[in-house]
Amino acid sequence: MADQDNNPVFQIQRVYVKDLSLEQPNSPQILLEQEQPQVDINLGLEAQPVADGVFEVCVVATVHTKVKDKTLFLVEAKQAGIFEIRNIPEDQMNPIIGIACPQIVYPYLRAVVADMVSRAGFPPVHLAEVNFQAMYEAQQQQQQGGNGGSPIITNA
Repeated sequence: MADQDNNPVFQIQRVYVKDLSLEQPNSPQILLEQEQPQVDINLGLEAQPVADGVFEVCVVATVHTKVKDKTLFLVEAKQAGIFEIRNIPEDQMNPIIGIACPQIVYPYLRAVVADMVSRAGFPPVHLAEVNFQAMYEAQQQQQQGGNGGSPIITNA
């Protein structure tokens, strides 16, 4: 009977840290600096099919903090989720993968980055809330205006 069940399925199988690194290349000398550091944060999104109806979605954050032109610390974190997505109309797949999945994974990424930075001896960096729907729509407009568009899903 389960084979004949065509109900939409959207389930989280697992959420996990896929990659995490911290570098303090100029410690300890730079820790004596009194100047306010400059924080640069970049976010990215990766998605790929893992098996039939199963997808891995990763939200990637890079936090590069500098004093003058020297790195104070650099954190790179990749938080991933495995999602079962079945019986969803094709035109809804990219919005689910580009909006719904990252919204579930992102709070975990925020916690991991804040924890990592505080464990490194700095005040925690709290990543701002992200409107993944606006980010997705902007990406879609950019793709339509540029190369004709391509799906979010990438085959690795």
